[in-house]
Amino acid sequence: MEDDTLAQIKSVVDSLQSPISDLQILLSLLCRPLDYIGLLPPQCRRFNLEPLQGSRVLDIAKAFPPLQRVLIEQVLPTWSTVLANEGHLLLADQYFCPDTFSFALSAAGDVVLCAYSTLLSSVLTEESIRLLAKLSTQYPIDRLHTAAFAGNDLSARNSVRWDDCLKNVFAVPLKAANAVGTRDLPPELELATYFNGFSSGTERLISTLSRSPSQDRIMSVTQLLIKLVNVGVFPSSSFLPLSQPSFFRSTLVTIRTKFKLDNDHIYSKFWTNVLIDLPSTVAQQTILASLCSSLAQLPGNLSVTAQDRGIVVQESLLLRAMFGTLQPESDVWNAVLGVVLSRDWKESHARIFVSWAAGAKTALQALLSRTLEMWCTPEHIKHSLLLRHRYVTSLLLLIVSYFPHQSECVVSTALSPSFVTAVGQYISHLDHSIRRCGMLAAEVVATRAGKNLDFGDWDGDADGKPWARDLRALCSARDIDFDPCAVDELEAATEENALTEEIITAGVLEDTKISALKLTKASVATGYDSDDSLTGYASPTSSRSASPTPSELDEMEKDPTLRVGVKKIPRPVYLAQLGEMVRNARVKPGEESQEADKIEMALNVAEELIRKKRDYGSELEENAANLVYGFTSLNDNFEIDGFENKRQRAINALVACCPRVSAACIIEEFFSNQYSTEQRFVILNGLVLGARELASLPVHSASLQPLNNQRTAFPSKTLPPALHQKYLTVDGQANGTVQGLLEGVTRAAIDRGKEATADKVPEFVRERQLRIRKSPKVAEVSPAERRSRAFLPGQISQPHRTAFIDVAAECFIMPFINRFWAFLRNEQTREERTAHRDALYRYHGAGTGLVLNAVVLSQFMSSLALLVHAAQNAPQWLSIIAPGALELAVTLGTRPISRAANDDTDSTGLTGEARGKEASVLTAALELSLIVLDGCLELDGGRSLGLEHTALLLGAGEWAGRIFELLEKGTLVEGGGGGHEVRLRRAAAGVLLKVDELTSKWRRSMVDVR
Repeated sequence: MEDDTLAQIKSVVDSLQSPISDLQILLSLLCRPLDYIGLLPPQCRRFNLEPLQGSRVLDIAKAFPPLQRVLIEQVLPTWSTVLANEGHLLLADQYFCPDTFSFALSAAGDVVLCAYSTLLSSVLTEESIRLLAKLSTQYPIDRLHTAAFAGNDLSARNSVRWDDCLKNVFAVPLKAANAVGTRDLPPELELATYFNGFSSGTERLISTLSRSPSQDRIMSVTQLLIKLVNVGVFPSSSFLPLSQPSFFRSTLVTIRTKFKLDNDHIYSKFWTNVLIDLPSTVAQQTILASLCSSLAQLPGNLSVTAQDRGIVVQESLLLRAMFGTLQPESDVWNAVLGVVLSRDWKESHARIFVSWAAGAKTALQALLSRTLEMWCTPEHIKHSLLLRHRYVTSLLLLIVSYFPHQSECVVSTALSPSFVTAVGQYISHLDHSIRRCGMLAAEVVATRAGKNLDFGDWDGDADGKPWARDLRALCSARDIDFDPCAVDELEAATEENALTEEIITAGVLEDTKISALKLTKASVATGYDSDDSLTGYASPTSSRSASPTPSELDEMEKDPTLRVGVKKIPRPVYLAQLGEMVRNARVKPGEESQEADKIEMALNVAEELIRKKRDYGSELEENAANLVYGFTSLNDNFEIDGFENKRQRAINALVACCPRVSAACIIEEFFSNQYSTEQRFVILNGLVLGARELASLPVHSASLQPLNNQRTAFPSKTLPPALHQKYLTVDGQANGTVQGLLEGVTRAAIDRGKEATADKVPEFVRERQLRIRKSPKVAEVSPAERRSRAFLPGQISQPHRTAFIDVAAECFIMPFINRFWAFLRNEQTREERTAHRDALYRYHGAGTGLVLNAVVLSQFMSSLALLVHAAQNAPQWLSIIAPGALELAVTLGTRPISRAANDDTDSTGLTGEARGKEASVLTAALELSLIVLDGCLELDGGRSLGLEHTALLLGAGEWAGRIFELLEKGTLVEGGGGGHEVRLRRAAAGVLLKVDELTSKWRRSMVDVR
């Protein structure tokens, strides 16, 4: 009987392939097969004039694909408009997407499965795309799963149908997008909309199957999740555009709700079984990373409020509900370790991971072991960025805080050789904030192990100290001890307070003002200003005298009868007196105790007096050298307030007001071996800041602004003087001034390279040409008019001030470079003379505190880079300054400067200090090269450097290219952790682009003389 029915359907197909002249005939043909399988809409039964005869049992997978193909290829292209106008297009759609009344029928599911195969195997037309969009919304993936596994068919056949279904539905967005080309794609088939709806259907499918779980159903869901992972529906970023589909962004709210209602844990167990049965560890890691990225964000990563701790517990319970209790022997343990330890997370995620692992003691111990191994790795200590260091450190300390005091695990951790060695490596790190991570870990672990360790100096806001204090406070209690249910209560209370606060605040403030006014009037009228509620208790009179007030203390200090024998330090009025006070050349007997007062007085008036004598005869030139020697060798032996800032300002003033004498003296002093690293930094800062003042460039440091340019217009001027000065100086310290300035100059040079590249893109060029150029608002004054204005009545002629471009090459840059070459020659000669001696008696020019040490040498090149940048408009820049500076940078970046740089590792396997700090020198050399190349391109397009110093230019490009190539391959540079990792890569790429831009412009005229 079925063969007879198939023959009748074949005759319908043949009739549809033939030309049809009447709409009624078409409708009659369309109604027959639908009525036979029970999908004919009731309103269309009147068109079924010749019903099919036979049994109701029909294999839809065999009979309907020919009908669907002839409809989509021949009938609908001709009759779709007519059917739509007559309101009968729904009849044709029933062959592909049955209506809502037929949704639950098994025949409807079979028709849909056939429709996907037929539509995607044919050429996609507008009608095909419309039907696919309709199918994606009306028949989600959970309904398709029911259709694929319906009936009593064998599991193998169901599995094949499910595989074909997944292959078809995942191909829809791509094929539809390729078919429409530049035309508009239906919103239902856009990537984000399609897969977000797909994700919601997947969650409903899991919820449905969890009520009657079986191994076949679990396997079908794992197939579906693997497909979703492969198409990127599980992104690991928490900041996603709306055009990016995300499974948990679409379903996490529903999943949370169902977990709360899942009293018998059926839904949770099904999720766990599905995720454990995933055949790929990579897929498990992808899903877990996406879930972790979608967790609730805390207002503060280290917040210790009850609400935030409750959120942490709530999110850890979510992880436990989906992936199960964490156990080292579980199938997802390796996937969890890969996500927790191999990715960069915030400290709030570390709290959630530790709370999750706290469900089992063995898991917490195993996680402590693996985290400690990661924290102690030398590669992690040297090359990880600050955010990574903070995450791993917080993860380690949080795990330790979950163990009892003096537990066996904590004591073994504190006494382990790897931990002790790692603490030493952290303390020797260049980055102060990373150094704090090691110090904090050592203190917390030692305290939990019952030991006493205190490095001190945890107060203040610099070098990650606030973060360390917050993490220490967080480790004082465990998040898991808080109730997750308190989160909802606190949120409700917060919302209620937010609604009522705005209403009552105005009334409370007004009542307070009225009450205060009444009390004031009452006290004036009655002379009694106390209230019964504020009257203190009676107490016996104390026998002690009252403490003096600050005003009384000031009067006592100024009282001459109480200051007998104390000589007042006179304020210096001449620079010779100032130099005498600083250098302490002649201390009279009995006045040794006044040395601190003399130095403090000298520091207080130094900058003001130096700037006052700037245009006052030759006094400053005669005393400048003496003052330079005095201030550079000055030490803070008496802990004077503001000592470093005042000394730095004095040296800056000397360089800016008397550059010809001061610069030569200060450069010579820099290469003397009697100064510490801090004093050399002061010398370099003085050269840079003084030069920038001469060049009229900004300093970008509130505490080091010239005296006549203080930022007193800051809004904090209404505060007390102490707070006012605090807010003025909050944005910069003297030691970080050079690096902060160099960061801005380097970024500007790279941005100019972006602009130059943008000129080659036609779209950008056209956009710039369409901009309207505004007329200049400032008119240039002619030379004749300038001369006539100079003789106007009351016009005061200003004294001629030395510009930096007039003295840059003669007094600053070239003496600095030439003196360095001489110093380097002497140091290398001295090393060669002692090379035959034992290691203990050899001379090392790169020792701690010396000029060739990596810390001082990188600061030297950074300062030189800023001097070169400030002198860019000097006449000698292209011919002398640029080649000399570039040669210095390339040499220091490619050649060993000391035998200490080639020493072998010691017995512990750790490299020497020079090798450990090599990345800072390499970064400074590349940044100096970048500034030189950018200046050459800006001044003459690189002509002089490219044609006259071709070998030097090509060498710089080859050097930068090699460094960038090694960094891209993952090569680790000694001392490259912290901020050096990003700066080194950026500087190498910038030099490489600048050299390419310059050589591409002058390549045909270059002659390589190597």
